[in-house]
Amino acid sequence: MPHPYRALSPDVVMSAIESIGIWPMGEPFALNSYENRVLMFRDDERLNWVVKFYRPDRWSQATIQEEHDFLHELSAARVPVIAPWRDSEGRSLHHYTGYDFALFPQCVGQAPELDNPAHLFALGGLLAKLHHVGEKKAFAHRATLNMPAGIIQARERVLASNWLTAYQRRAYERVTTQLQEQTAPYQAKGVATIRCHGDCHLGNILGRDEDFTLVDFDDCLMAPAIQDIWMLLAIDDPQTWRSQLSEISEGYEEERAFPHDQLALIEPLRSYRLVRHTAWLVDRWNDPAFPQAFPWVAGSGYWDQHIRQLEQQRLQLASPKWLA
Repeated sequence: MPHPYRALSPDVVMSAIESIGIWPMGEPFALNSYENRVLMFRDDERLNWVVKFYRPDRWSQATIQEEHDFLHELSAARVPVIAPWRDSEGRSLHHYTGYDFALFPQCVGQAPELDNPAHLFALGGLLAKLHHVGEKKAFAHRATLNMPAGIIQARERVLASNWLTAYQRRAYERVTTQLQEQTAPYQAKGVATIRCHGDCHLGNILGRDEDFTLVDFDDCLMAPAIQDIWMLLAIDDPQTWRSQLSEISEGYEEERAFPHDQLALIEPLRSYRLVRHTAWLVDRWNDPAFPQAFPWVAGSGYWDQHIRQLEQQRLQLASPKWLA
């Protein structure tokens, strides 16, 4: 199948930007992005911008607009985020030859250092401010995180492909079924969900010193607050993650109560992400950016390693001693 960005030529990119009254000084420079196409440019007033072309047929326009509206709500509440540019009619989502796109002021900076207590404290405060706004209302169009359902959907997409040997298919189906069953009780507990960033890893946090900004809300959704925290913890090193959690929670509690009752969700959420990440790679393989960036996925050894990793998660969920 042809990939969805086959028609997004440099000329189309330039014409799309110009169609909203912004005039690039030169051809935009592609940034490291896989799900969407993201490019940086400088306009004729020497302002730096990032233009984001959303992957066709992934999100509805209502879903994308809800992301934009959340960002503007956060920005109005003085939460450090990058809200999309609006034209004179208040529109932030634009359209050109079949592509939905948005324009963002460029955010510069570096990722936080997770071995720096001051950075961890600042991140805790930043996420608390995000969640303070996020809990005020619910998304109407964006998803709600559902671990067992998400694992089932991801598993079926992988099994529908031709990537696994017969032995690997049996092992993969068995372990993912067990993970789905193990995460179901956590989902059934009815933990409160709020509007979250959803993909809060180091690549989506930029700043200097102790001032950080959250970027790329493409995966924002309704989820437990801990979803925006656990990816910042070194889960494989209990002593380190406890130290990190102590600093993050202190900063968080400057703004709101830390969700200590959600710590038991960390390993289930990690299992959910591992299964879905690999299914995402399979889903996107017809996009040339993916084989180039993740060539090892095409090898049988990758799947053996992935299945072993899922088995380790199964054992972890069966005996969550890491919380002791």
